[in-house]
Amino acid sequence: MDSLVATAPGSAPHPGVLAETIASFYAGVASGFVSADEQRLATMRVDYGEPKDLDVDALSDGWLPLARQWLSDAVAANLPEPNAIVLGTVDAAGRPATRTVLCKDLDAEGVVFYTNYDSDKGRALASTPYASITFPWIGIARQLTVRGPVIRVDRDTTEAYWRTRPRGSQLGAWASEQSRTVVSRDALAAQLAEVTATFDGREVPVPPNWGGIRVEPEIVEFWQGRTSRMHNRIRVMPASGVIERLQP
Repeated sequence: MDSLVATAPGSAPHPGVLAETIASFYAGVASGFVSADEQRLATMRVDYGEPKDLDVDALSDGWLPLARQWLSDAVAANLPEPNAIVLGTVDAAGRPATRTVLCKDLDAEGVVFYTNYDSDKGRALASTPYASITFPWIGIARQLTVRGPVIRVDRDTTEAYWRTRPRGSQLGAWASEQSRTVVSRDALAAQLAEVTATFDGREVPVPPNWGGIRVEPEIVEFWQGRTSRMHNRIRVMPASGVIERLQP
């Protein structure tokens, strides 16, 4: 995780107080301490606010330093799974789908996650090699979205990442035919037991249909929640260097 959270030059407002406020509100909803009216989906909202507005000047060194700073802020605020991203894809029939995966690298070339290439998302990206990912840091009133074409990372990069995974996760990648149906939880456990026995006493290799996918940063958008829904949205086109403010 350390490679993902390097602090960017300059300072950023501490997100802890805002994270606590948002968490407290939803804890109240869950525990029944908030009134019935406030529990209605139509009226549930938090009025965001931060001491300093996000402006285009924050992107003077490019999109990556601020992206890393925000990720560091999410870690510092103790948000659960701060490297979780919502991945959006479109299949061959034009049907969109989203799911949550984990970002495992963030650099100037884009955002990397790992998956079974034969999964639903792997097949969708093979047919429509373009994706959108969002870091949903709602607890600190921020979101970061990266959209662009996707490519598979090289095998050496996949191998290097694979060696950092716990053995249980390595075995799970072999055991699960991701996105395929299974008759029961017991059947899934049996598949894991079989794989565990197969690799007993030796290293677990990378499955041939498993590896990294990089979403290249064609468009990057930073979102910062503000009061009265007058949010800050700054869009960056890294290839052209265009930086522009969007209306919320």
